[in-house]
Amino acid sequence: MGFWRNQLSGPTDPAADAAWDRHEPRKGFFTDTSICIGCKACEVACKEWNGIPEDGLDLLNQSYDNTGALGASTWRHVAFVEQTSDRIEQARESGRKLVSLGMPSVRSSDEAVLAGGGGTATATLAAPGELRPGAAAGPGPTDTAVPDMRWLMASDVCKHCTHAACLDVCPTGALFRTEFGTVVVQDDVCNGCGYCVAACPFGVIERRSGKEGHEETGQSHGISIKGAGGDGSHKNPPSYAASNGEVKNVGIAQKCTLCYDRLGAGETPACAQACPTTSIKFGDLDEMRATARARVAQLHEQGFTEARLYGVDENDGVGGTGSTFLLLDEPEVYGLPPDPRVTTADLPDMFRKAGYAGLTMLAMAAVAVVGRRK
Repeated sequence: MGFWRNQLSGPTDPAADAAWDRHEPRKGFFTDTSICIGCKACEVACKEWNGIPEDGLDLLNQSYDNTGALGASTWRHVAFVEQTSDRIEQARESGRKLVSLGMPSVRSSDEAVLAGGGGTATATLAAPGELRPGAAAGPGPTDTAVPDMRWLMASDVCKHCTHAACLDVCPTGALFRTEFGTVVVQDDVCNGCGYCVAACPFGVIERRSGKEGHEETGQSHGISIKGAGGDGSHKNPPSYAASNGEVKNVGIAQKCTLCYDRLGAGETPACAQACPTTSIKFGDLDEMRATARARVAQLHEQGFTEARLYGVDENDGVGGTGSTFLLLDEPEVYGLPPDPRVTTADLPDMFRKAGYAGLTMLAMAAVAVVGRRK
């Protein structure tokens, strides 16, 4: 059963499972939130390259944010989270507990002496980026002072899961797995049923509403394809044509494609290309995960025990993701599920129970028939 379970939730090669006859290295992102400055260059670049309608220019009165979450017209979303010193200390304490479970550890007192060039300690410093057991997981001399407050900024994106529930439940085949291991929606095949919306454990995919922009003001910020039909007709209500043109793909499921058109040309996705701090890194997924592990080890060396990785575990509920994140607090703080699980992982168990139920009903019917004959 191990092979079949891996086809639903465990470690596997998604491109090979999709029967691609050529092998391309799986591509993915590594988003290092510790160096994100919240500039939103990734959001703008994503919209410009992919022709995504503007979806609101007003702040949400919650933070310096105007999009709120990922959606059909927000394929990159930069979250702003303000934290006080109490919350920062809680994040560091939870990070210390993760270190004690085997994550990269902070330096011990002896290692700190060696790093400073003095003392008589005989401990040996680990190589840069080396993952060490958590024997020195407690507070140490390298722990940094807790600031009065801080901003957590993180650019979220579709996870391109190893086991993508959106793809599994699509009845028309509108979603497909590319040769790079990513998941893409075919606009002209999607029938707008919305099964993928409910299936995604991350709440990433969504159907476009057609209300993007500022329709009431007469100012158009959307993607106008007015008169798309040969007779000049509109698929949307005429009211949209007067103010916002015809927003494309209304009612169609939309999400990040990891710039599939750019990947085919050997180029970097628009968001990673535009990021001024290299907070968003792109490349072969194995290299991105290695970079992520080295970075979290570096932060732990510096005493930032709150640093942790998200999406690198191939044995999690989605088989690992194509978008890896370095977080500075619990996933829930960033609006991420702590234990995502593909909704189709329980299909074997569901079919088994349905089979047992069917056999039970047949047995009861047989007993009833035999009893009548007597």
